[in-house]
Amino acid sequence: MKHLILGLMLALLPMTPALAVEPDEILADPALEQRARDLSRGLRCLVCRNESIDESNAELARDLRLLVRERLVEGDTNDEVIDFVVDRYGEYVLLQPRATGSNWLLWGAGPLMLLIGVGIGLTYIRRREAASDQADPDSLSDAEKAKLQDILNK
Repeated sequence: MKHLILGLMLALLPMTPALAVEPDEILADPALEQRARDLSRGLRCLVCRNESIDESNAELARDLRLLVRERLVEGDTNDEVIDFVVDRYGEYVLLQPRATGSNWLLWGAGPLMLLIGVGIGLTYIRRREAASDQADPDSLSDAEKAKLQDILNK
């Protein structure tokens, strides 16, 4: 039984999030630390690409974590901290980019492409149905039917 529990614990160990926050980065105030963690989860590590700075061991991620904590200690609100980091590193640093300005094109491109694809598909199906209606043997004249029968008999 002990081996089963130990095995289960070891199997679940990789499922826990690996946080890269080092002990010397942690703020003394638990409320500020929690705010820093929440903000860090939404900021992209510029070295690791799709990891948050909270999960990344890169030196730049550490610098960003320290910057976030420094801004919080100075009294900035969460929005002010995010705006400061975005002003400094660009909107790419956000794991969830804002749906404003030129990003509307990116946010709208997916649904727009889906609608265009559906439109093209419906047009193709309608044209194919129209072409099959025109190829109906009953719509041929008597001369065309006789010529077709001669071709088929050869």
